[in-house]
Amino acid sequence: MKKLAAGLAIAGVVAFNPAVGHAALGDQTLKPEMQHSDVQELQETLQNKGFYNQSKTTDYYGNYTTDSVKKFQKAKGITVDGIAGDETFKALGVQQKDSSIVKTAKKYEGTPYKWGGESPDGFDCSGYLNYIFEEAENTDLARTVDGMYAEGTKVSSPSVGDIVFFDLEGDGPSHAGVYIGNDQFMHASSSKGVTTSELGSSYWSEHYIGAKSY
Repeated sequence: MKKLAAGLAIAGVVAFNPAVGHAALGDQTLKPEMQHSDVQELQETLQNKGFYNQSKTTDYYGNYTTDSVKKFQKAKGITVDGIAGDETFKALGVQQKDSSIVKTAKKYEGTPYKWGGESPDGFDCSGYLNYIFEEAENTDLARTVDGMYAEGTKVSSPSVGDIVFFDLEGDGPSHAGVYIGNDQFMHASSSKGVTTSELGSSYWSEHYIGAKSY
């Protein structure tokens, strides 16, 4: 009750602070004792991942939020400081507006599918990933899905910029895309070309076999 009262008291003070406004989660660093609508979104995101256990969420960054962020950071093996900054948002899978890989991936949306294709004239799935990772991050990926899957660092859940893998034929990784946040990934589909799909859809979730960071 004392923590709740303190939160309400601070809320009353900062309600007149012009800095309190609206922005997309990930656009600003969130710290203890802040009050902002983004804090509530952060709590909800942590709650969905099992790290925030309070029955209600608020817009105040208090002890519960700080502890939840620390638990998440420790679980992800990143800096444990209780502050939600770029590193934490990336681990949460929050799409940040300045994410170069997301911008580059979206730039080629609509490009037709081409077997063996590795240029904007036409991509296959691994050719598309090779092209955008080279352009956005100067990262040299393996040319095949099998090769990509054999490399990288396995993660329990994808973050923005991680590669998600699928077994479409029952004999190992055969398709891949780049995770762009909000349960979405971009890939070169044989039927639609470069497109955005929902990772949690019935089809893709059935064939999903994991994610890796590079």
